[in-house]
Amino acid sequence: MIYLLYGTDTIKSRKKLHTLLDSLFLKKPDASFVRASAENFDESRIDEFVGGQGLFENKYIIVFDNLFEDKETKNAILKKLKEISKSQNIFIFLEEKLNKTELNRFEKYAEKIQKIDIEGQTQKKKFDIFSLTDAFGRRDKKGLWVLYQKAKLNNVSDEEVHGILFWQVKSMILSLNAKDAKESGLNPFVFRKSLGFLKNYSESELKKISSTLVSLYHDTRRGIHEMDTALERFILGI
Repeated sequence: MIYLLYGTDTIKSRKKLHTLLDSLFLKKPDASFVRASAENFDESRIDEFVGGQGLFENKYIIVFDNLFEDKETKNAILKKLKEISKSQNIFIFLEEKLNKTELNRFEKYAEKIQKIDIEGQTQKKKFDIFSLTDAFGRRDKKGLWVLYQKAKLNNVSDEEVHGILFWQVKSMILSLNAKDAKESGLNPFVFRKSLGFLKNYSESELKKISSTLVSLYHDTRRGIHEMDTALERFILGI
């Protein structure tokens, strides 16, 4: 079974998602829940989701959260949409934009489709924390600094910024000598992006940066410096 929520009003879409989930869990309290985003999704799991069973009941409730951001993932899912629609599990797709062809596919197989667009107002778009990792990967010092300031204005904590940058460095190191995503332990989307960023850093630089970020965190805990000051210094030094 497929539900599709899509449209430009992402705040209302997520509220609708939570309302839908509450309703489904009232009917299926023992169902297992899975949320997949572009950052943690593995295309090989589509068949597992289609035919899988929950721990206590023959049901999964699966949220596919903006997976169409990645073209390869989108194409893989669209090819499997018919099988997904016939699954005993419940699939909820949350997307911001769909073209006419994509929407036609969903109209053919979805149980329910709801479009939620902004009406007569400009929505403040939620800050995308992964934009920081992209700027870091490109080694765009100025861009990363500007995005860091925007993150702070959007109430993203310094700890979150530190954590996402460290995650990207670690992903790039894991991709260095891996022949494919499976060997690296990363999902294919993250692996492909990390590989693309490797041209901007040497292996020794990445290991040094990793060590610097670890020290930065512990020194902040010890009160040697403030996290925001240390992060700015780190960003301006990449």
